[in-house]
Amino acid sequence: MEVGAKCRAFLRAVKGFAKKNLVMVIALFAAVITMFIVPPDGQYLQYFDFKTLTCLFCVLSVVCALRNIRFFYVLARKVVRLFKNARMSVLALVYITFIGSMLIANDMALLTFLPLGFFVLSTTRKEKYMAFTFIMQNIAANLGGMLTPFGNPQNLYLYSKFSIPNSEFVKIMAPPFAIAVTMITICCLIFVKPEPLAIDDEKIRLPALHTTLYLLLFALSIAIVFRGIPYWIGLIVVPLSLLYLDRKALLEVDYPLLLTFVFFFVFAGNMGRIEGVRQFFSGLLEKNTFLVSVISCQFISNVPTAVLLSQFTTDYPALLVGVNIGGVGTLIASLASLITFREYVKSNPGKSIRYVVEYTLFNAGFLVVLVGIMLLIFMLT
Repeated sequence: MEVGAKCRAFLRAVKGFAKKNLVMVIALFAAVITMFIVPPDGQYLQYFDFKTLTCLFCVLSVVCALRNIRFFYVLARKVVRLFKNARMSVLALVYITFIGSMLIANDMALLTFLPLGFFVLSTTRKEKYMAFTFIMQNIAANLGGMLTPFGNPQNLYLYSKFSIPNSEFVKIMAPPFAIAVTMITICCLIFVKPEPLAIDDEKIRLPALHTTLYLLLFALSIAIVFRGIPYWIGLIVVPLSLLYLDRKALLEVDYPLLLTFVFFFVFAGNMGRIEGVRQFFSGLLEKNTFLVSVISCQFISNVPTAVLLSQFTTDYPALLVGVNIGGVGTLIASLASLITFREYVKSNPGKSIRYVVEYTLFNAGFLVVLVGIMLLIFMLT
């Protein structure tokens, strides 16, 4: 009986892990299937972008350490306290998430600032804006991260793979970024009333030494992203530092996300070596790389789309814009959207259907407007 109970507990744990990391599991199966078509050989080592994996690991590790000392919570709370009504507070929460996604990646921004949104609205009895705020924070995280190479995982990968110059990266992403900021602001002004509210003061002191050291490690990670420092230095300095300062941060890194990249590297690499597949995707992308990438994101999410389609096109500007805009739309268009849904349902049980409906309406609106404007821009340039 005891062995049977342990087996059932193990199976439940595996099922829960697989459900929570569905994209990673799909990536694993996709990689394994292609390995039967293209057996492992020496070329497999060429599939992996070790710099992307290292940069992602370093940034995620340091962000976890900063979150553990409540750095982002304190920073966000100080900003929110500057505003005195519901409309401006929701705007502040959304903008914080927007800016946070540029600096600490979209998924980490949501994990950091969604709880603050719940806290502000629940303590001020403004729960009626909860779903809207979560949805806007989600859209802000997906679209805000598009401006920096490290804002979204797919950005980091494409930035590294195509060696995109910093100035060109910003130039490519500036138009959709500006449109996204405008749309998010208009939505918050329309759908949230300027109702008065107050947030209780809470004294939290950050540990000065740890804060300084973590910010230095974060600066090191960003320097690696921008090719200022060899990536292997970060792979040594960051883990060794956190082993001493905060081992918990190393355990909290989103390793399933890193493994998702590894599995899709294998899948995409193998697909690129199958002649029929290469001809099909190359022909499809020649017609319209931007639209194909946007549509692909709606079904397999933006990170897998970036890794897969990058094997068949050199039109990285259109692909880069497509996999960022494509992050809005369906609930599976971005890994970050699944995080938001999970956090909302956890805090608001029994309201998942209403959330999905509202989420779909707002995201569909954003997707249609962004795609329409960017198609026009691509036609004129």
